[in-house]
Amino acid sequence: MIDSSFHKSNRRKLSKVLDGGIIVLSAHGLMQSSNDGTFKFKQEPNFWWLTGINQPGWMLIIDGSTNREWLVKPNISDVDLIFNGGLASDIASQISGVADAIERSNLGDLLTELAVKSDCVYTIHMPEEFSHSEVYVNPAIGDLAKLLQLHFSNVKDCQPDLVKLRAIKQPVEIAALKDSIDLTVRAFEHIKPLLSSFDYEYQIEAEFSYFFRKNGAVGHAYEPIVASGNNACTLHYEANNDRLIKGQMVLLDIGALSGMYGADISRTYALGDVSNRQKQIHNAVTGAHRQIVGLLKPGLNVADYHRQVDEIMTQVVEELGLGNGIDACRKYFPHAISHGLGLDTHDALGRPECFLPGMVLTVEPGIYIPSEGIGVRIEDDILITDTSHINLSADLSIDL
Repeated sequence: MIDSSFHKSNRRKLSKVLDGGIIVLSAHGLMQSSNDGTFKFKQEPNFWWLTGINQPGWMLIIDGSTNREWLVKPNISDVDLIFNGGLASDIASQISGVADAIERSNLGDLLTELAVKSDCVYTIHMPEEFSHSEVYVNPAIGDLAKLLQLHFSNVKDCQPDLVKLRAIKQPVEIAALKDSIDLTVRAFEHIKPLLSSFDYEYQIEAEFSYFFRKNGAVGHAYEPIVASGNNACTLHYEANNDRLIKGQMVLLDIGALSGMYGADISRTYALGDVSNRQKQIHNAVTGAHRQIVGLLKPGLNVADYHRQVDEIMTQVVEELGLGNGIDACRKYFPHAISHGLGLDTHDALGRPECFLPGMVLTVEPGIYIPSEGIGVRIEDDILITDTSHINLSADLSIDL
């Protein structure tokens, strides 16, 4: 069970890595959806990992040199409190293990006091991968960085340090992941025999949504992909609106979110009788999947892993008559083979040289052929152990 001791321990680890420096982090803020409506809130994962608080607007301050910690409460009007509720300071302290909570109006004075001790502060900067894209980052992160620049001459990014710490999953995190994975496996097993009864992709999505919520999950860990026929060749297809046609296959990329940790599993199933070519491609992907999962072990060099995956997938592409060499491989297998899994569906692993015990990652080979209207992906969630690996989603058959 994840409790305040988990979050306290995480704060101690971060303080140690940062040599007792000053750390100031912010929760995400609410994002407008329309008029006075907001999108469903999703917490900044590092903030939750350090505090356990799953409410908007809070801040965390750590003075590692004295082991003092503060929570900073958000400004909540009486109207907001009536409509949306809030988190009492004593409950926030109980969840996080941070004893002191101050009003937002006192934040400036505390920062000024801390800046006298050190001109350096650690926070989280804008994610590098979004700095030149059209993705809008939650403004709470940037707003805090601007505030800190008014008080400290040196504002450093502690995200790389947090990523490395979070990459090694603790036993309670693995248990939380397993809960979401097990529920997702049960959902797939429940729905696969029902496929012939559905007429549209969205009906499959709805059945997963119902199954997850009925069994106590928050919902989906990410936007579900229910991609039949040629839709499976769009890697992040999310419309899920097309009619299901007998003789096609349907690619399901779906994971439950139970608590804060989500699953990420893909299977490709037949809608009735499918052609020998479809079976050939599915068999090729499942064969590659088994080979690639078998590679994983602690100490495996990540660059060597990717090189071996390229060799396996290039051979698959060539045996399917799709072309030769790495260029053909990239054309028909255009995405990464693995990513980390945890609080984020695409959890960062910190760019390690080798895989380490406690890392959890996906293995997801796929072949996508738009000219044939065929897309196949098989994805499982893998834990690196002290000696080998455990396929956490192995109970779910990969059969067509």
